[in-house]
Amino acid sequence: MKNSEFKLDYTQKDLPAYLLRLGLGLLALGLVIVVAGYFVDHTRSAFNNLVYLMFLTSVGVGALFLIAAEYIIGSVWSVPFRRINEFLAAVVLILPLVALPVYFHAHDLYHWTHLEEVMSDKILKGKSAYLNMEFFTIRIIFFFAIWMLFYFVMTRISKKQDKTGDQKYTKSNIKMSAIFLPFFAITVTFASIDWMMSLEPHWFSTIYGVYYFAGTMLTALGGATYAIVKLTEKGYLTGIKPDHYYSLGALMFAFVNFWAYIAFSQYMLYWYANMPEETFWFIDRWQNGWMTYTLVMMVIRFLVPYIALLSQPAKMRPGTLKFAGLWMLFAQVVDLYWLVMPTYDKGGFNFGWIEIGYPLAAVGAIITVFYLRSRGENFMPIGDPKLKRGINFRL
Repeated sequence: MKNSEFKLDYTQKDLPAYLLRLGLGLLALGLVIVVAGYFVDHTRSAFNNLVYLMFLTSVGVGALFLIAAEYIIGSVWSVPFRRINEFLAAVVLILPLVALPVYFHAHDLYHWTHLEEVMSDKILKGKSAYLNMEFFTIRIIFFFAIWMLFYFVMTRISKKQDKTGDQKYTKSNIKMSAIFLPFFAITVTFASIDWMMSLEPHWFSTIYGVYYFAGTMLTALGGATYAIVKLTEKGYLTGIKPDHYYSLGALMFAFVNFWAYIAFSQYMLYWYANMPEETFWFIDRWQNGWMTYTLVMMVIRFLVPYIALLSQPAKMRPGTLKFAGLWMLFAQVVDLYWLVMPTYDKGGFNFGWIEIGYPLAAVGAIITVFYLRSRGENFMPIGDPKLKRGINFRL
């Protein structure tokens, strides 16, 4: 179907300039605090940096996954706001910059980088063929190259379709998505293993990658949902109805339950085995101040969004969806902090001014990237032949 056959009441307009000023302001303020933190306590800052590297990876790579999933599944209801995920996926472009401090402080973060200790530790020595800086560096470059390559190719094809409405571009992105999804599974899994699980190289979990994937999906869906509802209210998206909202809410609710299932399964298996070499990871998160943090994390990560999205009407209410979307982002930070920071300080949870800079910089970076990527672009894929069916979507 050509674009001329479907008349859409849509006019391209850019976001207000104050959003860019807000994003740059938060980013600058956050970076000042981050840099100061590295001068005061570079190890603590490196651990915090790792938390937000994983958070921003969830936002960018998770959005890229949602784009690919839509093409592969042939989804119609999500077509009207697919462009929002394309804008959020641009976060992958800044990930190498965020990763640089982590990489250059690897010796502070990762026990397996201490070669003298590796040689005297049978377990670390056995894992040294994988856990070494040379191979670690190659994998980091590979992860970023894959994510950025598919981001550029898929979004470029999508933008071309705005001009012609040609179905061939949809077919091209279906093929690209089919290629990307296996790479997504591999890279996200190994990124979570390399960057987080290897913080405790004597411990491992066979579903650690799935756990991170569940959190990534909630993060990507949360960010997209908040942006979609907000942009619809401001007139940047047209034709979005409660049926679309319900689908977004139901998808978030499904992944809330999926995360809980994976988290419980991982814990239950180790608790049932009761082997010291496997349980110490959970014990570290159940002693001293971390016990309180763990209990609060479960409430934040599961109970609050579960109750908020449980009813059918709640999944259609714009206010509830905006709250749930932002809450998913907050919950991911809380969860990632729980995964990473006990390795730094097993004595308890500490929060100070060093930790403040990272969320400010992360939020500022997301707003800035979203603004710059969306400038001069359509907020809806006006050339997609499925757009009409997407707008007319009914449950």
